[in-house]
Amino acid sequence: MIETLAEHVCFGGTQGVYRHSSEATGTAMEVAVYLPPAVADGPCPVLYYLSGLTCTWENVTTKAGAQRYCAEHGLIFVAPDTSPRGEGVPDDPEYDFGQGAGFYVDATQAPWERQFRMESYVAEELPRLVEAQFPARPGPAGVTGHSMGGHGALTLAMRHPDRFRSVSAFSPIVAPAEVPWGQKAFAGYLGDRPDAWAEHDACRLARSRGWSGDILVDQGEADGFLETQLRPDLFEAACGEAGVPLTLRRHAGYDHSYWFVQTFIGDHIKWHRERLG
Repeated sequence: MIETLAEHVCFGGTQGVYRHSSEATGTAMEVAVYLPPAVADGPCPVLYYLSGLTCTWENVTTKAGAQRYCAEHGLIFVAPDTSPRGEGVPDDPEYDFGQGAGFYVDATQAPWERQFRMESYVAEELPRLVEAQFPARPGPAGVTGHSMGGHGALTLAMRHPDRFRSVSAFSPIVAPAEVPWGQKAFAGYLGDRPDAWAEHDACRLARSRGWSGDILVDQGEADGFLETQLRPDLFEAACGEAGVPLTLRRHAGYDHSYWFVQTFIGDHIKWHRERLG
């Protein structure tokens, strides 16, 4: 059962926000879905967008301007929340852990393991819901994301190639096992298990699992997190060693904000549409 929270006409399509009860998280989850005008002629391919630390579905929906390009290219744009929320859901006082910082993994450590199951939610439950409730074309979709969501896009695509056909990212955390954001999240959600960390690290997954298609990554060179948290150079090296085609575009002057995402979101939507057929 899905509840409509809001719907607005936008670029000839419909921008909606919906709530549903999630089996994966055991909570109510909210998700934003943009339906382009092309759905009037039949089901359209889907692009999932995964947001970063502290974000909800609202950040990309209101700041990125994706609707214009999805209307042009006939893509359904789905933006889930970044974690379970609500009464009884554990949290942490710091911004980079707990609610708003699910890191797109299924937690195995208490008290997070019961509800922080964001991999199962994004890779399994949400696609089933979208295909059942909206005029979405069945089968593999595209996935992209920003920062923590870029980490999610890259790792979920490589871990679920049957679910995702195309993948791109903005300023992704590509080596979470080696940087403070990821080390904190992995220790809390997955415990002291290097083998589990490796299965959610894009650099290590590129080497161990590879990717059958190509990957697009955009990175601002004025990003304050570039050297300490993001490290795109490590992903570039890993893809080179694994023979994974990577287009890594570095942009002088751009930072980590949605002004950066807004500038290049049109390129990503067109790129996904070409690969989704």
